[in-house]
Amino acid sequence: MQLYDVVELKEALPEERLAAGAVGTIVHVFQTPRIAYEVEFADEDGRTICTAALTSEQIGPVASSQR
Repeated sequence: MQLYDVVELKEALPEERLAAGAVGTIVHVFQTPRIAYEVEFADEDGRTICTAALTSEQIGPVASSQR
């Protein structure tokens, strides 16, 4: 996964009020201490709901038909 990829949560993040399957955009890629991704989640109007630092185990690419 890389910068600006659209991804979805594999698991819920209750502390952020995000359900599994929530869709967001990678806005930063961390290289150390290991690969992680800052993902921005927005509402239907484009307002940011939250950003979260997540690992590749927590997110996956969204199929192009879901975008």
